Parts: sequence; C-alpha cells; structure tokens
Amino acid sequence: MSGKPQDEKAWGEFWARNARKGGGGCMPQRWAAIEQAQQAAWKGFIEQVGGTPRVLDLATGDGRVLAWLMQMRPGIEATGTDLAPQLPPPPPGAKVMAGVAMEELPFEDASFDAITSQFGFEYGDTSRSAKEVARMLAGDGRVGLMVHRGDGPILEHNAVRREQIGWVLSEKDLFTHVRKALDSDDADGALALATEVTGEGSERWGQTSPGWEIPEAVRRTLVYGARGSRQQLLGTLDQIEHQAGNEIGRIESLGRACAAADDRDTLLAHFSDAGLALIDTAEVCEPSGRAFADFLTLERA
Repeated sequence: MSGKPQDEKAWGEFWARNARKGGGGCMPQRWAAIEQAQQAAWKGFIEQVGGTPRVLDLATGDGRVLAWLMQMRPGIEATGTDLAPQLPPPPPGAKVMAGVAMEELPFEDASFDAITSQFGFEYGDTSRSAKEVARMLAGDGRVGLMVHRGDGPILEHNAVRREQIGWVLSEKDLFTHVRKALDSDDADGALALATEVTGEGSERWGQTSPGWEIPEAVRRTLVYGARGSRQQLLGTLDQIEHQAGNEIGRIESLGRACAAADDRDTLLAHFSDAGLALIDTAEVCEPSGRAFADFLTLERA
C-alpha cells in the first residue's frame, strides 16, 4: 500500500476490514483465471533467482505473493511490508510488518536477494521507493514488479463499481433522503425510499452490484433496525455510507496507480537513477488474451 495520504486511508480501511474477516483481496473472487496467470508470472520470476533467496514483498496486503513463492520455493526467507496498520494473518512461515512505508524501509543494505510487489509499488512515491529497492537489493539480486494497466479489466471493473456507488450516494442521494424521513418520524417513508432505490439498482445492474447491495443494506437496516434504538439504526447507516465512500476512495486510488504504472518512461527513469535496469517486460493476460498487468523484471545496471 502506498505512502500517499489519500491512498493510505482508502487501503488502510480496506485491509483492516479484511483482517477482521481473515483474508481478502482487491479483485472479484470469481476471477480465478487472473490469479492463475499471476501465479504463473511469479513462478517464472522465482525460477530465475538462484539458491534459497531472501525475499521482500512490498505492499504485501494479505501476503498472497509470499504464499505462492513459498510454495514454489520451499525454504525461502519470506518478509512482507505494508503501510496499512492492520493486515490479515500472514502466510505460515512468513514475517509481515504492518505500518511500514515503501519509501522508508527498516532493513540493512543488500538484505534481500529478491524484491517483489504485486499491484503495490505504483501506489507509492516511485522515485523514493526505487532508491530503497536499490539500497536493499543484493548485488546479484532481482526485482519483480507486477503493475496495473489502465487499459486492463481490473480498472474497467472497478470503474463500473465507482459509477454504481456514485449513483447511490450522489444521484439518488439515498442516505440524505432516508435521514430526512427518519428526522420527520416517517419510518415508512424512509423504508419506501430504500426499497425503491433497491429495486432500481437491481433492474439496472443486478443483485451482485453495489448499485443493489448498498440500498439493500439500507433497506434491511431500516427493517431490522426498527427493533433496536434509533441511535443504533443511525450508526449502522453511517457505517454503510462510510464504507461506500471509502470504496470510492480505493477505486480512485487504483486509477492513480494505473496512471503511474502506465507512465513507464518516468517509472523506469526512477529505477535508472537508482542504478537498476529493466531486463524484461511481459504482459500478464486473462484467458481471452487481454492483458491486465505488466510484469517488470529489473537488476543492477
């Protein structure tokens, strides 16, 4: 996760929720083929790193890259860092440090034989982070970065989610209207509003979309919240609205990261300034052949 304040808030809350759930990720679970392509890319990378490497995974999140690498190369020394203050449990045998910025890492020079990051490096200050990567990389070590693509399906999928959430929060302004009805002691009117938006969201986007899920959560809160206190009901509505707003922040963060990764000349210039050179770029594709990421491999110049 990045060192930019707006990204820190969005992703910090994301991983805190997933820590409580015991795991998670930032792509739909049904995208198993994308995960398989990711694993294949990391297998190709780790096969090019000799011996029993010391591996550092930046912006590690739920530690999935470390888990894959440990399965592919038993015995590696696996370390992960992430700026988020709360993270899901690390993979068994891995050491993961929360609350650590990529731009200022607490390790000695030349501490790692391989430094990796999957959809993480491009969220930070890439100039400062590149210098840290170069500082910590052993002389014959390698860097593997899987970075976003702005023309890929991940941003496309999340942009649709952004549109749907914005429709509920801004165009329909559901939370404002529901609260006004409750302030007027019109619980039936509040429920009718939520029910109407739920139906419209289902019709427009289906019952697996945020356009349905958010108003449906409001509707259920109004139905079941009537059994509890008004304070509890309003608190639950606040929580739903906050999480929806945080999701918008996370998606906007993703868009900025895609733009940073797509500005490849600048990204590679930062590495060149730090003494690292690109030795390979490979597209990472879903089964249709559409690229959703680029895999960059670097070493000392």
